Parts: sequence; structure tokens; C-alpha cells
Amino acid sequence: MSANIVIIDYGMGNLRSVQKAFEKVGFSATITRDHALIKEASHIVLPGVGAFGDAMKNLNSLGLSELLHVEVLEHKKLFLGICLGMQLIAEKSYEFGEHQGLGWIEDAKVVRFEEGSLKIPHVGWNEMNFRHPSILFQDIPDHSNFYFVHSYYFEAPSTYAIGYCDYGKSFVCAIQKDNIFATQFHPEKSQTHGLQIIKNFAQLTKESLC
Repeated sequence: MSANIVIIDYGMGNLRSVQKAFEKVGFSATITRDHALIKEASHIVLPGVGAFGDAMKNLNSLGLSELLHVEVLEHKKLFLGICLGMQLIAEKSYEFGEHQGLGWIEDAKVVRFEEGSLKIPHVGWNEMNFRHPSILFQDIPDHSNFYFVHSYYFEAPSTYAIGYCDYGKSFVCAIQKDNIFATQFHPEKSQTHGLQIIKNFAQLTKESLC
């Protein structure tokens, strides 16, 4: 059975670049906010660039928060969060105030890098170190480099962490919880290894996670 991939359109970020990445590895992906199409999907991708509070407002106003809860948590559809899409599955964010997230990862919060000698935002290539083996990283060497653009990072217990990055401190940059995958970096902008992540996700099946 071929993957039915949807990229959630909630008004945050350049979704076409993610769609093109799937096309480069041989998969089609539909950009949509249509509830019927999302319900039919086997794979759900939530990218995003921008402010956490605005993103949650958009998801809520479009009825997507509740829909994603049902499709991902209850129906166990394969999910990939990218950059802001990873942060949104935390319980809360402290970006421009305090905002409630989707809350899919227990005790996870989104906090700002501390001011100091480091440039904020964290922009550019950086090394990821594997924490645990993951099917998302199949055929990707440990310590590979990926492309980051963010001022806030995902702070969470190590329970679901599969990758860490060092930028002034070590922070979680990739997670897996059952059918839920997410990366702080942009695989669609990370050339060969990033495209391999896109391909690995597209090839996933529920059975492969058992």
C-alpha cells in the first residue's frame, strides 16, 4: 500500500519546500487543511516557521488541533513534525508569553536559548548525535549535519529523545514516541541526509513500528 501523505496547511511557513522534498525521493504529498483529506491520509506532516502562539491560534481556529489529536493519537497515523511543528507537540511554550501546545510529549516545553556569546537565532549547519536507534535515521551516519533555524528549543526528558545537538548546550533535536516523529532541524533543507529522513518517513508503515 502506497503512502498517502498530507502536509498540514495552517498558514505557517513555506510548505512547498517540504512537498518538493517528498517529490525528490519519489513520493507525492498534498498540501491541505481539508479535514476530509487529512482523515484519508496515512502520513501527516506538520512543518512550520514562525511564532508558537500564532501557530496554535491558527491550528485551533481551523479545527486542526482536535482533528490531529484524533488522527495521530487515537488512529495512530504516522506523524512528522518539522521545526515549529516539533515545538507544537510540547505541552507549552514560553515564546512571547506562555502558550499551551498540543501536549503530545509529556513534560516538554519550548524555551529560548540563553543570551550570551552565541548568536540567536541558531542558524546554519550543526551536528546531530544519536541518542537511541530509530527507523527514521536508517542509512544515516551518526554525527551527520543538518540545517537549523530557531531561537527556541525543545526541552524535554530524554525518554523520547532520539537525537541531540550542541549549541551552547545540548538540546533535543529529534524525538520519537510510537508513531510520532519530529525534528527541530529542517530535513527538507539538509541535502542528502535530510532527504533520506524524508524518504525513511514516507516508507514507514504502522507495521514497521511494531
